[in-house]
Amino acid sequence: MRKRTLLLAATLTTGLLSALPATTASAAPSGLAGDFNGDGYRDVAIAAPLAKIAGKSNAGYVAVVYGTASGLDTGKRQIISQDTSGIPGVPESSDNFGERLTTGDLDGDGYSDLVVGVPGEQIGSTDDSGALTVIWGGSTGLKTATDISSPLPENRNALGWSVATGDFDGDGDTDLAATNLAFPELNVFKGPFTRTGAATELVGIDTMEQTGINADKLVAGDVTGDGKSDLLVMGQEEITDGYRTRSVLYKGSASGLTAGSKVAGGYDAVIADVDKDGYGDIVTGNFMEKSTDEPNGGLGGAVTVTYGAAGGLSTRTPVRITQDTAGVPGASEKNDAFGWSLSAGDTNGDGYTDIAVGVANEDLSGKADAGSVVVLRGSASGLTGSGSKSFSQDTSGVPGTAESYDYYGHSVFLTDANKDGRAELISGARGENAGAGSVWVLRGTSTGITATGAKSFSSTTLGGPSGLAYFGDVLTG
Repeated sequence: MRKRTLLLAATLTTGLLSALPATTASAAPSGLAGDFNGDGYRDVAIAAPLAKIAGKSNAGYVAVVYGTASGLDTGKRQIISQDTSGIPGVPESSDNFGERLTTGDLDGDGYSDLVVGVPGEQIGSTDDSGALTVIWGGSTGLKTATDISSPLPENRNALGWSVATGDFDGDGDTDLAATNLAFPELNVFKGPFTRTGAATELVGIDTMEQTGINADKLVAGDVTGDGKSDLLVMGQEEITDGYRTRSVLYKGSASGLTAGSKVAGGYDAVIADVDKDGYGDIVTGNFMEKSTDEPNGGLGGAVTVTYGAAGGLSTRTPVRITQDTAGVPGASEKNDAFGWSLSAGDTNGDGYTDIAVGVANEDLSGKADAGSVVVLRGSASGLTGSGSKSFSQDTSGVPGTAESYDYYGHSVFLTDANKDGRAELISGARGENAGAGSVWVLRGTSTGITATGAKSFSSTTLGGPSGLAYFGDVLTG
């Protein structure tokens, strides 16, 4: 099942603006994940995949907002599309540039790079589709880009439908995993990469043959605590009279990824150490209602925590959290979509990783699908509903007003952009203003996320096009 429902394109205006950050001093880059310009502050990339670019509907773009000591600074930003100098390709209708994003230092220079999966990109007059565009980080930010050109799979069908980075073989170089809807479905490009678009090696993995699960979404993280990245492959497996969501953990090793245990299915996930025991835990979001086909769903959606261990998965029974769990704000109601989106970060500086949960279809005060975000706290006993908080556009201090079909919480991202040791909550509402979309930033404090001083901005705030864009559809950094 695909999460994205594309709306009919409307007639939009354009006129792109790039306001590049000032050139930094010649100090060594920070090496921080998500720091594109190496100044020691994490940055955020925001997708607007339905934006009209150069007259082409749904061509799409990515906005980058740079972190500072004061947090994200909308005055230090870039708008990047296939109409931007230095970016491969040309804007075409329904390319949806930016709909798939991840970050990682692919060339090992200390600057984070931005990887854009463009699964709808048609390759010349062939039947192949899908491109992987790497926009290289540097002291002045993201300026030049390369499509990965070699080695490439023999057949490409929506290559880049999902993308994830990690060091899967533990050699110190960043690798890139990408789904390919042609067989084999999972391609792993081994780093290091060069700026000519060359990877060291390409490994094809037929996940359906190995595990019975197709590769639809990829999530990387270190579950086993051995310093090698593991890869959660999320998809569907065949059951009697149909299919159900299911995931499988591929463990990293010196020889690459090897298939491991099956875990809870869903449509989004993060790998994060929520109990601070040194092992990454798999947090899976399943916004579907519980049924025989969706065993890990729940009324209004559910989040399942499968705890990590040295061997891969802990013997501890996975924990399922819904809005009916003690301490979680709200109530489980049909079609809330609790678990639609997930992100991990320490929001209060206590050393435990917290989880932001998008509840994109929650109704508020009679407003259908207005949306909200719930932040669950990590603790020594694991992820808990105790002390969790909920935010929406009806929360005092949050700009705007909850309206039907805003889908606030369609995307969530926790990141420490101001380097104070506490993650800010960034949330997107793709439906805001008839699909134009907007993004909100809420600060982290010693007591967690607060609405005090919350800010919001849109495509036009950053100099991007107005109208239908789904600005905030995807967030990364």
